[in-house]
Amino acid sequence: MSVPYAERLARLRASLAQSQLDALLVSALPNVRYLTGFTGSNGLVLVTADDALLLTDFRYATQVKHEVAAEVRVAIEQMSLWTRLWKELKLLPRIEVLAFESAHVTHQDAARFVAEGGEGAGWKWRPALNLVEVLRESKDASELAHIRAAVQIAEHALARTLPQLRAGMTELAVAGLLEYEMRLAGSERTAFETIVAAGPRSALPHARASAQVIEKGDLLLFDFGATSGGYVSDITRTFIVGRAPDARQQEIHDVVREANGSASAAVRAGMRGRDADALARDYIERRGFGAAFGHSTGHGIGLEIHEAPRLAKTAEAPLAPGAVVTIEPGIYLEGWGGVRIEDDVVLTTDGPERLTTFERTLLQVG
Repeated sequence: MSVPYAERLARLRASLAQSQLDALLVSALPNVRYLTGFTGSNGLVLVTADDALLLTDFRYATQVKHEVAAEVRVAIEQMSLWTRLWKELKLLPRIEVLAFESAHVTHQDAARFVAEGGEGAGWKWRPALNLVEVLRESKDASELAHIRAAVQIAEHALARTLPQLRAGMTELAVAGLLEYEMRLAGSERTAFETIVAAGPRSALPHARASAQVIEKGDLLLFDFGATSGGYVSDITRTFIVGRAPDARQQEIHDVVREANGSASAAVRAGMRGRDADALARDYIERRGFGAAFGHSTGHGIGLEIHEAPRLAKTAEAPLAPGAVVTIEPGIYLEGWGGVRIEDDVVLTTDGPERLTTFERTLLQVG
């Protein structure tokens, strides 16, 4: 499936014109990839009204020939990308006011705009925030295809992993199995550091897999994702190890599952992030567990595991059509354990479509 780089660049140029900017220097690598296709670890992109230039180094001289969009010029620099940037800028006409990505530039690099490329050189630099990230919120068909593939890889790997689990294994061993199965299924990398948390440690929303031994009767929480074409999935399921759940475990899992299911069905494009957050939060509060749900209901996913939009109590921005968001309510009780269920949902013009299909009941494993 072809990637619409020309359309992405056109949308960015329209945003630059609206902001009265002659150019944008793109330094965040996910944004570089989104605009050009380049996947290397060192690159700058300069976008003007009628040009797009990728600067990178000699390590990628061959790679760029196969990756970079036809709409983008490439300059391979043997020494400093910044020195080359000033040279290239001098060759471009009618460039006066330029923006840089203020959320992604170090203080050291920002100082270059004053010391080397400031008004003495004829350019006026301005900080800009989220000019490309706003474009990335709505996924096109090529992006959705990769996210769907990342979901399928992750769910396939989970299905392969669960029959191998036994009480007595460590969280680290289980995480290793899951990551191995994702690699076998085609994941380019893990989407983030895999979370496997057992027993009381499942009450830690961002627990790292540890040497903790998994015991019979433990709640066992998985939070993980695969990567396909640079795009990620983000899935959470909670299981019970070695026996049927007790009444408390089943009750809390049922509350979280209901919050997840109702929010996944009701979330809509155009809804404010805070209202989307309330879809899950209000139900959990009505059931008496509001204080035990301390994080947001969800976030966008794509080239990064956390990107726009936000589904949080303080998020006023509306959810864009085409966004892919997580719905991940949870209840966490210190010393007892926690339950989280997370699905990936695309906000189509016809309503939400849940991409994740893995069973949401409290399955017994091991």
